[in-house]
Amino acid sequence: MKKKIILRSILGFPIGIAIGYLITIFISLSLANGYYLPCVPELISAMGNEINAVVLQALLCGLLGTGFAASSVIWEIENWNIIKQTGIYFIIISVIMLPIAYFAYWMEHSIVGIFSYFGIFVLIFAFIWIIQFVIGKHNVRKMNKKLHNVKDGKDE
Repeated sequence: MKKKIILRSILGFPIGIAIGYLITIFISLSLANGYYLPCVPELISAMGNEINAVVLQALLCGLLGTGFAASSVIWEIENWNIIKQTGIYFIIISVIMLPIAYFAYWMEHSIVGIFSYFGIFVLIFAFIWIIQFVIGKHNVRKMNKKLHNVKDGKDE
């Protein structure tokens, strides 16, 4: 398990940076009128210049990728039920995501901004979790059907 966490962490760092970079491209395509917005202006202002802001954001995205990748092993702990897995995974990624979002200025630096960001985070988490659950349930049904067909001698 420890080896799996370490390997996923190592892989998660560059994946986090890549995803963060792709997000800046999509945001720039939709909001920047032909310009590239590497990060929010508040982060640039806080860091003193654009390159410092971009470096910090890349590191934060890498840490985010590391955290998500490492914590994904929770879904493979077979003696935990889905509620325990979901709860612990949610707590871990919340503890990782929210401070990173705060330091990267992805949220307004106020109580309202923090609660708004957390609310959006919860909605996105729930949406993705429901989709994954439905896909998993569908796959289990397919496997059970195949097993039933093999058992009955109707090999597909």
